[in-house]
Amino acid sequence: MTSQKTDSPRLRDYAAHALRLTLVTAAYYGSAKLGLEQQLVRGQVTPFWPPTGIALVALLMWGLRMWPGIALGAFVVNVTLGPSILPVLAIVAGNTIAPVCAFLMLRRVRFRPALDRLQDALALIFLGALGGMLISATIGTGVLVASEALTADDFWPTWSVWWTGDAMGVLVIAPLLLAARALRRPHDIPVLRWVEAAALLVGTTVASVVATRSSLNLLFLAVPFLLWAAFRFQLPGAAPCALITSVVAITAGAEGVGPFSGQDLLAKMVILQAFNGTVALTSLLLSATIAERNHTVRALREACERLTEALSRLVPDQPLNHHPALRMEDDKDGK
Repeated sequence: MTSQKTDSPRLRDYAAHALRLTLVTAAYYGSAKLGLEQQLVRGQVTPFWPPTGIALVALLMWGLRMWPGIALGAFVVNVTLGPSILPVLAIVAGNTIAPVCAFLMLRRVRFRPALDRLQDALALIFLGALGGMLISATIGTGVLVASEALTADDFWPTWSVWWTGDAMGVLVIAPLLLAARALRRPHDIPVLRWVEAAALLVGTTVASVVATRSSLNLLFLAVPFLLWAAFRFQLPGAAPCALITSVVAITAGAEGVGPFSGQDLLAKMVILQAFNGTVALTSLLLSATIAERNHTVRALREACERLTEALSRLVPDQPLNHHPALRMEDDKDGK
């Protein structure tokens, strides 16, 4: 009986782990197919690679045990793209090592998935996205050149697309998933609040399309909506708006319209990475700063309430404004 009781929880743990690995693999594969719709090089290098964000969030939620699901998803995606089995295995290794290293760096700096501190937003941007994804871009592009699928002259343009895509996957998808994970069922939310949220999403979409499709330099049009989202809704509002803005910009860059018109591949990626980096910095840093401020205000309010209760217990027969300490302050104010 004891053995059966011991084995039953263990079997449940194995089943839960297998289910999570399957979910990670399926999500990796499905999001990769979406990302490949915007491919720019060899049918497999794209400026937006959502699987990196999914992989990093899976590691943050469930730990390093998720790496086989990431590797399997990367293999299933790349095995049909080539160029041959050995380069594919090297690319799969790079696609697995990059989010694992990003996760380890974030864990090293005590990253909190709630993204309610400025240091967490900075860590996700510079360690998780811009730093960690250098690994996959360098390994993947180097393998394609070494296997003669690309020429040496194509290394840097292809590397820029690969790095941009992997970094954008972290900057855009990871905050959205982390925000969704922390959401709770809304209660007693005013109708005007819903109207404001809908207006924010529609306005962000319209402004992003105009900014990225116009022949004029209007990329700044999206910034006010990001500020609005961060101030009013923090991460749950800023993350969807950043996703909309970045996806619209990536589509425009892939099609070569608006500010991307007439630019070569490397120039397009520089513009795109600069714009999407600004979007991520604005939305994540500001929402984290506002959330941190709200926590501070809430803590001060609770401290004041506790102090008021303590003073009331010390002098239960006197109104609070007649307490000697407070009366002294009133006298000082009167002078």
